Amino acid sequence: MQQESLIEYGSRRVIITITAIFCALLEIVDTTIVNVALNDMRGNMGATLSEIGWVITAYAIGNVIIVPMTSWLSQQFGRRNYFAASIIIFTVSSFLCGNATTMWELIIFRFIQGLGGGALLVTSQTIITESYPPEKRGIAQAIYGLGVIIGPTLGPPLGGFITDNYSWPYIFYINIPIGVIATLLTLQFVRSPKYGEKRSVSEIDFLGIGLLALMVGSLQFVLERGQEDDWFNDSTITALTVTSLLALFFFVWRELTYKNPIVELRVLKNGNLRVGTILSFIMGFGLYGSTFIIPLYTQGSLGWTATQSGMLMIPAALTTAVMMPLIGKMLEKGVPQQYMVASGMFLFFVFCIWGYKIITPADTGSDAFFWMLIVRGIGMGLLFIPITTLSLSGLKGQQIGQGAAFTGMMRQLGGSFGVALITTFMARRNMMHRSDLVAKLDTNNPDVVNRINGLQHSFMAKGMDPHKAMNTGYQLMDYTVTRQAATLSYMDVFLYLGVLFLICVPFVLMVKAKKAPKLDPSAMH
Repeated sequence: MQQESLIEYGSRRVIITITAIFCALLEIVDTTIVNVALNDMRGNMGATLSEIGWVITAYAIGNVIIVPMTSWLSQQFGRRNYFAASIIIFTVSSFLCGNATTMWELIIFRFIQGLGGGALLVTSQTIITESYPPEKRGIAQAIYGLGVIIGPTLGPPLGGFITDNYSWPYIFYINIPIGVIATLLTLQFVRSPKYGEKRSVSEIDFLGIGLLALMVGSLQFVLERGQEDDWFNDSTITALTVTSLLALFFFVWRELTYKNPIVELRVLKNGNLRVGTILSFIMGFGLYGSTFIIPLYTQGSLGWTATQSGMLMIPAALTTAVMMPLIGKMLEKGVPQQYMVASGMFLFFVFCIWGYKIITPADTGSDAFFWMLIVRGIGMGLLFIPITTLSLSGLKGQQIGQGAAFTGMMRQLGGSFGVALITTFMARRNMMHRSDLVAKLDTNNPDVVNRINGLQHSFMAKGMDPHKAMNTGYQLMDYTVTRQAATLSYMDVFLYLGVLFLICVPFVLMVKAKKAPKLDPSAMH
């Protein structure tokens, strides 16, 4: 098969592109759409808070296990067949999730949905990229980037709207018609590149598959459940951390010594890919971390509904959508990727410092967030495509698909680390700030005494007896302290997240990007 034989033209390319984008969106929207429906699920299922968290954890574990294996699975079964099978698995498990009657049924089906969905991301990227000639592949990455950046933002408002107006199973049912159409379009229009010989069963690296699943599954569990289970004071978290580290050690040893490894680690010898995987991790940290923290603040401190919090993120998502093709054109014209990544990092720093400044315990209107989130949207646009093209710029042939799998996995893991670390950091800072504030409430301080007396008289004027009025005054004071401590914790998150991105800027500028070679589409999968 000739190098450019998979390049598509005209209406066929449009259909393939739309199919791949919808599949990428399906997968990513499902990582966040469930978040706003958890309370409704918990009520229907009679589940505990700990159990309902598994609905998110199970999907993430399935996702992260499958992503590094997509390159190999595409080769084994042919890309079209593997992609179509993944959509079918995702669609059927979505139906089963909506019909689940017990908590553990829902968790098992979510894990299967994660296994189907993980393949959609990397394979969609490859299908879109190979449908365009080399000089148009900056635009191809921009089109794919729309789904990856906008997906996490669309999830909460869509989930909030469906949950508020219908019922939670419909957040799964909406996947079904899209999945059926995408399957039919894939079977009709997507073509598989010509591969080398498939591996026989005896050559398949089953031990590598097992170690990979054990490593990332244990790690994902630790990250998702660590804060709730008090980290290393919990025996399960400690055991799984040790398990993950041992599995990592043996997995690396196995893949470097086995003749037909499930994941080709040697591709990481490429310096640009190594830098790209680190940057993908940091980008995932910022993307998912900020998508997590802003709704948490608006709902927890400002009392907004899930739909209001989700709608707040729409302008930033639209900004990123507008930015994507412009950035693709800039890359085509030869603007160095590292300058664009450094600019994106700096704009994300500006977004974080802006957030640090505007957060208050008082009511904050949505207009206060508007321009701050626009800056985030521009920054994310400048990060995604340049990081992807920088990562793959020194690779050729089959290495491109392997490199795309690494960056995809690191972006997902970055998001998991981001949410886990932010949750832990906020809990610790909240305790610290509360202790500091309480220490300043000295009962001998005239200001504190006057404040309590003022509250007591206010409640007595409303008909309370003096003793109850005094207790209510203390409760209100405690509520004020709690709210102030939470606000200071949110401020700390924005400040430290901003500093992390600012520190990265000089390191990014030191990277020497190689000129991207003409990509061999027949080797991408």
